[in-house]
Amino acid sequence: MREWMIYGANGYTGNLLAREASKQGLTPVLAGRNKQALEALASELGLPCRVFDLRDPVKANAGLKGMQAVAHCAGPFSATSQPMIDACLATHCHYLDITGEIEVFVAAQKRHAEAEAADIVICSGVGFDVIPTDCIAATLKTELPDADRLALGFDSRSGFSPGTAKTSVEGLKYGGKVREKDKIRTVPLAWQSREIDFGNGTKHAVTIPWGDIATAWYSTGIDNIEVFIPMAPSAATRLRRLDKLRPLLGLPPVQAFLKYMVGRKVTGPDSQQRLDARTFVWGEAQNRAGKKVTARIEVANGYEVTVHGVLMAVEHVLNGVRAPGYFTPSRLMGDHCIEALPDSGKIQIS
Repeated sequence: MREWMIYGANGYTGNLLAREASKQGLTPVLAGRNKQALEALASELGLPCRVFDLRDPVKANAGLKGMQAVAHCAGPFSATSQPMIDACLATHCHYLDITGEIEVFVAAQKRHAEAEAADIVICSGVGFDVIPTDCIAATLKTELPDADRLALGFDSRSGFSPGTAKTSVEGLKYGGKVREKDKIRTVPLAWQSREIDFGNGTKHAVTIPWGDIATAWYSTGIDNIEVFIPMAPSAATRLRRLDKLRPLLGLPPVQAFLKYMVGRKVTGPDSQQRLDARTFVWGEAQNRAGKKVTARIEVANGYEVTVHGVLMAVEHVLNGVRAPGYFTPSRLMGDHCIEALPDSGKIQIS
């Protein structure tokens, strides 16, 4: 039996993943902390469930007993990733997650040697964060091997789930992030701006602290990396003003209030909204001589990419891996793995 688990199955994305897995005839174990919600979902889908808290290492290890892989969907990953990785190392269970948090990628990569010793794969970001952009980055490195600058970006209207919104609230206090000369650097929000055609017309875009600041470097070795999203100049100006309030935004009472408001107002996009929200992904590599290569791909909305990306990664590790350790998605499944997902196009080079 190839046993695997969805931890955080009662959350927005975990629920989507559980339903799609069931639809495909797969039988993951549903897991998390919310006993009532898990048992209701498991009963509806006819799947087994386990209830345990990652904050208790003994219970976490027992909860993963017999599992070959876990798809970790319970954020914020800054709090939950490391205890889950600990449990996976202890139980020799492959670890996959859907984080987009830079510090989580950095921490996961540092456990490469432990993963090798435990004969498991650790691969964070097997969803929209960061499969499409990671594939674009790896493809551009192949097209321009001596590139020393990499810009990535995407234009998406997928909307926020409650968990993603809360993670974004947490990230406000950390400001922007870029990679310069092999080092991750903190910069103001919306630090750089430029005009970019993501694949659906030229738009004003600004830098954001996206996971590729870490993962694209692991995939390509390119030392200077920025990530952009489209944003109207007026909105970018407001975001730069907000940057001055970062010390206040990090205060526990402010964080608690903002997360409370997210819980009240954010429900996540419905099925029609997800269907209507196509995503355009872009990247540009440049070498010291000034030569540039651009890559683009059109994919489904972020949540569909995440659900099917996780299932692709689960299938990959359950079918056997060539070597254990830490991997980015493109390193684990190939530079063009994004093209295998439903409603994805092909990477176009220009």
